[in-house]
Amino acid sequence: MSVLLCVGTAGMSVWFSRDLGETWTRPYIESGLYLEARVWALSAHPARPGEVFAGTDSGIYRWSEATRLWTHLPSPLDGLHVWSLVQSPDDPDVLLAGTHPAGIWRSTDGARSWTPCAARFAETCVFLGRPRVTQILYDPLQRETVWAGVEIDGVHRSTDGGRTWAKIGQGLLSDDIHGVAVVPEDGRRRLFATTNKGLHLSLDDGATWTMQPLDSPWQYTRTIVPRADGEGTVFLTNGDGPPGSTGRLLRSADRGRSWQDARLPGALNSTPWTIATHPADASLMFVCSNLGQLFRSTDGGASWTRLAREFGEVRSTLWQPLG
Repeated sequence: MSVLLCVGTAGMSVWFSRDLGETWTRPYIESGLYLEARVWALSAHPARPGEVFAGTDSGIYRWSEATRLWTHLPSPLDGLHVWSLVQSPDDPDVLLAGTHPAGIWRSTDGARSWTPCAARFAETCVFLGRPRVTQILYDPLQRETVWAGVEIDGVHRSTDGGRTWAKIGQGLLSDDIHGVAVVPEDGRRRLFATTNKGLHLSLDDGATWTMQPLDSPWQYTRTIVPRADGEGTVFLTNGDGPPGSTGRLLRSADRGRSWQDARLPGALNSTPWTIATHPADASLMFVCSNLGQLFRSTDGGASWTRLAREFGEVRSTLWQPLG
């Protein structure tokens, strides 16, 4: 299986590997995306191999593997930083984008045009000045339900495919939401949110939350992702802050009830930040630290190899099969 691996950076555009991370290329500026672009989010759909959308500090771009070119897709998002970007599992032309300042936008024509969604976010917040939408997630059990994590304005939910949104939840120790994940179990949701003050769990669709203490030197959590085979293995990035100076990848084999160190090799230079998994091959996974270290697993996260290439500040990672 041929694989395209993509890493989006904060200031060095997007890097591509076609040999599982052994060698890398960054397209020249003539490819359509400037070399110093800050790429906060990447999205690809199984129905469109070779197509990648990028959310950047200057709007939305689309990559074509066939032409090896980026295309800028002009839109009202051009003046915003696109921090999260996701395609509907049922239709690759339906996208949701989350921005800084906080807003959520919806496209039904492959990112050619966008409509602002009905959502209310805080006007200001500490640290950032204004909140930003750090993740948008389609619910695996009910497609019309969509979740959004907002830094720093809590968890928001849509029940109509992203058209309208409402803030939910009591019991979160922090509104500094970095990521969300749904882990199905017997037709019900184990809903997780990562924050600067620990991992939180909701068993009532986000109405109430409880903090889940980690057996770790730190409670800062960033990204939580179920492995793509749907068998209940979950991975969580954990460290001493953003960007941090060290951290660990945690692994749960029981849908997030208990966690063990996944033992990334070597000394980490920062908090692990991104996790890439794909249903085409759940055994193949990639993890990047915030300051650019890259790790690969070919056995579903049981063991990891540190790759030679290091980047600057990493914000997004994905891989997709090309055929």
